[in-house]
Amino acid sequence: MKHLFFLAAVFLLISCESETQGEKSSYQTHYEASGGLETATYRQTIDYYMGLAREFPQINIHTTGKTDSGIPLHTVTFNPDGDFNYENIRKEKSIILINNGIHPGESDGIDATMMLYRDLATGKLKMPENTVLVTIPIYNVGGALNRNSTTRANQNGPLEYGFRGNARNYDLNRDFIKMDTENARTFAQIFHMVKPDVFIDNHVSNGADYQYTLTHLFTQHNKLGGEMGEYLHRTLMPNLENSLAEKEWDITPYVNVFNVPPEMGFSQFMDHPRYSTGYTTLWSTLGLMVETHMLKPYKQRVEGTYALMQSLIEVVEKEHDKIKTLRKETLEKNLELSEYYFNWQVDTTKTSTLDFKGFEAEQLTSEVTGLPRLKYNRDKPFTKETIYQDYFYPADTVTVPAAYIVKKSWKRVIDRLDANKIQYTAIKKDTTLLVEGYTIEDYDTRNAPYEGHYLHSNTKVKKHTKKIHFREGDLLVSTRQPGIRYLMETLEPQGADSFFNWNFFDTVLQRKEGFSPYVFEDVAIKMLQQDSLLLQEFETKKESELNFANNWYAQLNWIFERSEHFEEAYMTYPIYRVAKGSEAAGLLPN
Repeated sequence: MKHLFFLAAVFLLISCESETQGEKSSYQTHYEASGGLETATYRQTIDYYMGLAREFPQINIHTTGKTDSGIPLHTVTFNPDGDFNYENIRKEKSIILINNGIHPGESDGIDATMMLYRDLATGKLKMPENTVLVTIPIYNVGGALNRNSTTRANQNGPLEYGFRGNARNYDLNRDFIKMDTENARTFAQIFHMVKPDVFIDNHVSNGADYQYTLTHLFTQHNKLGGEMGEYLHRTLMPNLENSLAEKEWDITPYVNVFNVPPEMGFSQFMDHPRYSTGYTTLWSTLGLMVETHMLKPYKQRVEGTYALMQSLIEVVEKEHDKIKTLRKETLEKNLELSEYYFNWQVDTTKTSTLDFKGFEAEQLTSEVTGLPRLKYNRDKPFTKETIYQDYFYPADTVTVPAAYIVKKSWKRVIDRLDANKIQYTAIKKDTTLLVEGYTIEDYDTRNAPYEGHYLHSNTKVKKHTKKIHFREGDLLVSTRQPGIRYLMETLEPQGADSFFNWNFFDTVLQRKEGFSPYVFEDVAIKMLQQDSLLLQEFETKKESELNFANNWYAQLNWIFERSEHFEEAYMTYPIYRVAKGSEAAGLLPN
């Protein structure tokens, strides 16, 4: 009997030990189980976080919104206090929002963040006291489900990965402003719910070869502007670099070159609002993209991404009060903006110098084409002083209006204002107001499709002031709100990512009414007879422009465009500006 009791006790002890070991092994990620060769599938990733949430009260996972794949997005929050109410959290703590898998083939952040959450929860890493983490485990769900091992032609692992395009083949890192996808709409929902102080988007680079595993792409500091831009450039970025150096991780700015050796000099990447950091910065969130180097082994890239996020947490912990104060002050100062800057260009008069660690570039004869080709020689590493152009200036400046008026018929625009928590009031009755407007004078258009659009650029406008009739229900959108920069970027047509440039208003670029030449001839001659200035201008144009003089239709059309019959809508930008101090501004609520 004693012998049987002893065996039973031993069996119970072994069983308990096995259960404990089983629980510990359940925290191992798929990436780790594969020896650093594979990335977790979408299902494995979500199941892993659900397991952590069951085990650790500091972790919460929930679904939010839709994606084009039909599967909702998830957010996973890590808060040592176990409070997952973001309104409560932001009163005392800083929030870092981590976005992973926007391009699912660039999966480093997916695996690194899973390990980061686990290591914080299990105590392997010190839990932050002043910082809460929120992650979107895989943003591009449709792309993550479309796994393959061939589409990342330049990338060294993992063995399988997702595809760059989402379920409708959109590149989601071009969609934050135009919001063609359900993914982008849900991201906006998450972003405005969380209101992060710092945003990080994990990527893998393309481009040159060099020694670094890690590169960073901070939002452009001049474009961010003011004290926040200075803080980002002078404090946050170098502090992150120094923290990584202490961990023996080298990092350099994103190497923005293609088929040119980087030591010849390169410029900072300009993150327009179509990109994640360009979008989040519109609400004064400090933005950072991580770009690991595609040719480094997958394990090394994941470990580097993990180290960078760990360092970012450490920096935010130390700078918590400064970051919170700066954001609050900047959002308040933005309400008083009198001018807004657009179309940022590289400032060639100011540069930085990098001690860049690269590989010697060689010009060889291609065995494929027989023409010169570029090849990097990894047997010849170097450190060279390299010019880095990280200062920009705005080519265009506009005054900030008191408000915009958006007619209720422009539903696509209104939907996006709603998605971004923009506040507005409806005009209560039909009224005529003296407002500012634009005539579209010129623009370029891409010859090939770009993310579902034929994008405009180099848009030129002429400003005018006139009386416009508005109807009950048209929207008066005050600029005195947290989304002021979003409004300026989207509603001013000359902005790189304005709604105009993304084709939201292309119907005004086409005439709807015309003329029959044999009928309009009689009208044209009367106009010229009755208006000597018009006649003089007409004759001067014929004398100075041979093509015009030889084209009867162009001449009649020129007169038609100056007649009372010519439609006002043509080339008239249909969003109107209410000038500060104007009578129309009196309609704004106090």
